[in-house]
Amino acid sequence: MKRILWALGLAAVVFCAGWLVYVSQQIKAQSARDEARRADVIIVLGAAEYRGKPSPVLEARLNHALFLYLQGLAPLILTTGGAGGDPVYTESEVGRTYLSRRGVPSESILVEPEGESTAHSTAAAAEMMRRRGLHSCIVVSDGYHIYRVKKMLEFRGLEVYGSPRPSEAKPGWEQEWLYFKQAVGYALFLVGINI
Repeated sequence: MKRILWALGLAAVVFCAGWLVYVSQQIKAQSARDEARRADVIIVLGAAEYRGKPSPVLEARLNHALFLYLQGLAPLILTTGGAGGDPVYTESEVGRTYLSRRGVPSESILVEPEGESTAHSTAAAAEMMRRRGLHSCIVVSDGYHIYRVKKMLEFRGLEVYGSPRPSEAKPGWEQEWLYFKQAVGYALFLVGINI
């Protein structure tokens, strides 16, 4: 009996590891795919801000969203992200200020200021879209992040297109590790653990 249980446990571990590797490869493929097309809104996933100024990662995401907006791909931009420990600023409000200073009208910028995680931000963004009757979005984030965000928003019934911000891939195993971590995050989402 112990051998059967051990064999079943080993088979489960091998299956889970294989599934994670498969999803990692799906994430890798998605990270290089720009699907930008006409949509109701562009969603910018938050990243760090420093005392009211976007970090280089957030700035690159915002610039890419601005580029898509100026191409006329969506009439609205939705910035996400909470305080992240900052008592004064939120990532989403820093994003709004950054975009408005670059000519995006304030009525064209929606703000989701409560997100503490990707799962929380996507849930709040989907609810904001639902209330406004919006059904499609372009997601802007880092390439390795797009797959998981798309799945979370599609789970809520939205039509989602990924558009990763321009960036250079990390060398070798570091980039593969990012894909694997996102696969683990997606697996946790599927079993109801939101990170």
